[in-house]
Amino acid sequence: MGQLLLGIDIGTSACKIAVFEKNGSVIASGTGEYPVYYPQPGWAEQNPDEWWKAVCGTIRSLLKMNHIDAADIAGVGIDGQSWSAIPIDKEGNVLANTPIWMDTRAQDICDRINSEIGEENIFALTGNSLQPSYTTAKILWYKEHLPEMYKKIDKILQSNAFIAYRLTDVLSHDLSQGYGVHCFDMRNGCWNDDMCEKMGIPRSFLPELVPCHQVVGTVTPGAAQETGLAVGTPVVAGGLDAACGTLGAGVIHVGETQEQGGQAGGMSICMEEYVADPRLIMGAHVVPGQWLLQGGTVGGGGVMRWFEKEFADYEREIAERVGKPSLVQLNEIAESVSPGSDGVVFLPYMAGERSPIWDPNAKGVYYGLDFNKTKGHMVRAAMEGVAFSLKHNLDIAEDTGAKVEELRAMGGSANSLLWTQIKSDITGKPIVVPSSDTATTLGAVILAGVGVGVYKDFEEAVQLTVKVTRRHEPDMEKHRLYRKNYETYLELYESLKGLMKKI
Repeated sequence: MGQLLLGIDIGTSACKIAVFEKNGSVIASGTGEYPVYYPQPGWAEQNPDEWWKAVCGTIRSLLKMNHIDAADIAGVGIDGQSWSAIPIDKEGNVLANTPIWMDTRAQDICDRINSEIGEENIFALTGNSLQPSYTTAKILWYKEHLPEMYKKIDKILQSNAFIAYRLTDVLSHDLSQGYGVHCFDMRNGCWNDDMCEKMGIPRSFLPELVPCHQVVGTVTPGAAQETGLAVGTPVVAGGLDAACGTLGAGVIHVGETQEQGGQAGGMSICMEEYVADPRLIMGAHVVPGQWLLQGGTVGGGGVMRWFEKEFADYEREIAERVGKPSLVQLNEIAESVSPGSDGVVFLPYMAGERSPIWDPNAKGVYYGLDFNKTKGHMVRAAMEGVAFSLKHNLDIAEDTGAKVEELRAMGGSANSLLWTQIKSDITGKPIVVPSSDTATTLGAVILAGVGVGVYKDFEEAVQLTVKVTRRHEPDMEKHRLYRKNYETYLELYESLKGLMKKI
């Protein structure tokens, strides 16, 4: 058996594919982009077949350009974005685009179901409040708004399960993605037939639950032809992207905490005991026998991507001449601004907001602008606003009794030394940075490696593969300075939420 492992990450803006050696070194990587569709306000959806097309093209190109023999790949691991609701028929055809994690179209359905069944009853079983961004609400939205399509549904799949199905023809639902469906018994790791009936979701829609590192099947001849992978290559179930990124950052022990800096933001705290709070997100870790207490925000690295796209024409124009990408230039002008951005505060609620406020009507806001403020103030305030959303979630988690001593950063945002230091200063927590760009795909391949026996267990896998590149200590003087802006951040939302809902 070969010793190479291939990871597939189904992100929001693109898939990332990477081939790893046993020691965690990346020998080849590539990305394949696909769009997000926004057909109406509050809607955000993607076409899963476009995910598959991007995956196939990227794997073929990666193997060919790097002269990798597909036979040397011992296993495939897959991670994917949360809360998909991919409807497929008995032939495996995708029946509709899936609303993604930032979609809030089903708020009225959630309000009704919470009233009919009882918010406390739903939370008691699942450890999560029923919100429109979860899978549950999307299934019920199909039922009410696409009845003819709904009749054709055979299964509802999550993002990583869909790719695994395309590779193996095997239907599955991994435990780390169970939390997206409010028929999932979090404590016992199984579907609850009684809640399925109360919710009006057919039990037959839900594939059997499997551990994240379990081999669910092998690459079929058809999938091999499309991807370039070898027929018979083992494929594990995989898991939630945030949970795989948590594993890839080396978080496998109680109290260790991942800080997420991808398109979305947030954190994941490793827990050995079931501790849930309706303001946060509770899920099974991809590591068996452990839970993750999570905060998930819409404002992560995507905030800076939005800002660069809309306001960095000048930086893009001179990027080649000065030898600095536009994002690096934005980082530099932000660094020239004092901590606290001279009173400018940003609410990073760019597609509503998830935890801990759970408000689909929340909007992004800049507060404190005047004629003395510059683009640098706006960039730095955006970075600080994302850090405030992280602190907000951490504060709630610590109120529940979770202990967070140190954060382990992952995602593209961790490449910014300034942004990472801002997060450390605002939260008052040390931050260590492993190989941030590959943490999520690394987590996926660790699952594959454990599943096929390349690693004897998760401890060995993390010891061999996770390597810390730098460490940030909080400046407690700046931490105290940021307190005033953090209080403004919290008060701004409380003052504006009524207006946001009205608008």
